[in-house]
Amino acid sequence: MQKPFSLLSALLATLLLQAQADRWQQRVKYKMDIEVDAAANRFSGKQALEYWNNSPDTLRVLYYHLYWNAFQPGSMMDARSQELGKKLINGRPDWDARVRDRIARLQPDEIGYQRVRNLKVNGKLQATEAHETILKVVLDKPILPKSSCLIELEFEAQVPVQIRRSGRDNAEGVRFSMAQWYPKLCQYDSEGWHPTPYVAREFYGIWGDYDVTIRIDSSYVVGGTGYLQNPQEIGHGYEAKGMPLKRPASPMLAWRFTAPRVHDFVWAADPEYIHASRTVRDGLVLHAFYKVSRPHLEKQWNALSEGMKRQQPLEAYIARTQSEWKGVLDLAAKAIPYMDKIFGKYPYRQYSFIQGGDGGMEYPMATLLKGAGKGVVIHEWMHSWYQMMMGSNESLHAWMDEGFTSYGEARVANFLDGGQDPNPHLSAFQSYIRLAKSEHNEPLTTHSDQYASNYAYTTNAYAKGEVFLEQLGYILGAQVRDQVLLAYYDRWKYRHPTPADFIRVAEEVSGLQLDWYRTFFVNTSKTIDYGIDSLWGEKGKMKIRLRNIGTMPMPIDLELKFKDGSCETAYIPQYLMFGSKAAEDPSLKRTVGAPWKWTHPTYTLEIDRKLTDLKSLEIDPLQRTADMERRNNKIELNW
Repeated sequence: MQKPFSLLSALLATLLLQAQADRWQQRVKYKMDIEVDAAANRFSGKQALEYWNNSPDTLRVLYYHLYWNAFQPGSMMDARSQELGKKLINGRPDWDARVRDRIARLQPDEIGYQRVRNLKVNGKLQATEAHETILKVVLDKPILPKSSCLIELEFEAQVPVQIRRSGRDNAEGVRFSMAQWYPKLCQYDSEGWHPTPYVAREFYGIWGDYDVTIRIDSSYVVGGTGYLQNPQEIGHGYEAKGMPLKRPASPMLAWRFTAPRVHDFVWAADPEYIHASRTVRDGLVLHAFYKVSRPHLEKQWNALSEGMKRQQPLEAYIARTQSEWKGVLDLAAKAIPYMDKIFGKYPYRQYSFIQGGDGGMEYPMATLLKGAGKGVVIHEWMHSWYQMMMGSNESLHAWMDEGFTSYGEARVANFLDGGQDPNPHLSAFQSYIRLAKSEHNEPLTTHSDQYASNYAYTTNAYAKGEVFLEQLGYILGAQVRDQVLLAYYDRWKYRHPTPADFIRVAEEVSGLQLDWYRTFFVNTSKTIDYGIDSLWGEKGKMKIRLRNIGTMPMPIDLELKFKDGSCETAYIPQYLMFGSKAAEDPSLKRTVGAPWKWTHPTYTLEIDRKLTDLKSLEIDPLQRTADMERRNNKIELNW
């Protein structure tokens, strides 16, 4: 009787999702032209920005991000990193090991800066106020609702030594990793302006179109966001095979990229990049840009700690690194059919894996990577779904990107390994539970920059966010959760969803109420702990009393194994769901109890079997809930 209801629910959900809610959002169209002085590590440029105020509000100010001003001694990023480094967690300084106190030690020719001149709106010069990584523009004439304007400015920048995400001369010797490199208009939404200073974390951007021309020494190979418009003038692996190159004789090449419907633009450049590409399906070309020459790899290996050198001798290190980069497109080609199927079809015509990171950092149509191991490659590419196509406010809801991405990474990696791991999310559960039991726990609603520790931010954003989705599969059933993921993609791509938006999709697809799940698991730091209280027989039937020892309610899956080798399940809905999930394994007999009201600390379930038939009883046998104490989840009987 469950299947017809499930099909009807799916049909109803499809109809509901087709009627998408109307939500205004701003729109931008960037046109930028820059000239790079590679020897001096500087560039200058012009930006023309068409801005559509689709809001019902009159705008009297504008705000821009000037991210590279963070890479100066005494900046907010510098101070925050050093302050967190004074805190010891498990005996280690809590700072980001990539940043540490490196900003404080930058010399004048190593710092980053971005300077804006001659900012005009509709041709009129505007007053500006610099606030480190935020530029405030005081408009002489407001921008009215449902109107547009043209913003023009000139800017110049010095590329910092790479500290975090962007910069020059990273640990692998890549010359330019150009992330957050241009004056970027801040997001304005129904909550107002979001002029978030660049302190450490992630970003929030406006959907729009980019037209970017980069003039740089002709020896450099460039990769990044967007589609190259002049490949036959550029070459460097972009040119159409069999057609003549028409490269100009100038010592500079002008690379022109266009990128539709994105909220950022990244590029990287190096004279020694190897450029490989592959068409993996109609309309999608994957690119890889990397340098794996022996001298560079020897230098990297020499910079490793002595312990890491002992673990991986030089020859093994060189062989592994070269193999990973040369195989990155093979890996991606195997992954993309599964990613399309489970998470929604990747919509752009290209994606680039670019060496030049300080780990991995995601951008539209591209990622910057340090190394090309399977985990980081898949994780950064999964960001295309859970940030580049969703555009959530990562400062407020980092877990909706990092956590969902980590969930996707675990599933894709397991697929590539042949699906051998029955619980690919186990490490995320373990990490979150360690945090939840510690003094450092904070709710997911904490602003990303304002966590009291890097430890709590990282664990919450990545591990607890991953747990959120796997646990949702426990609540709804894994098959229904997968339907939710596709419906979420269909409804909310390019639309800046919030946690409430995701929950509404899950409710519509499942037919269950789920606001309680968001309230407890996202808005608070309450935890789950259910235990088996007692067992007894009564009139030939088995009585099972369970106890909620924790502070967060959940539905309950019970597995009962009997001495005759048979197995049954029991299911107790959580009262606030106002419904039940379908049986996930129809081949097993299932007893469904009355809903457990969260106000009641205990619950008694009756099973139509003799107690003496029972061999073992276990709550959540697949371990899909973040139960703080599993030792009270299982009883084995030796009659």
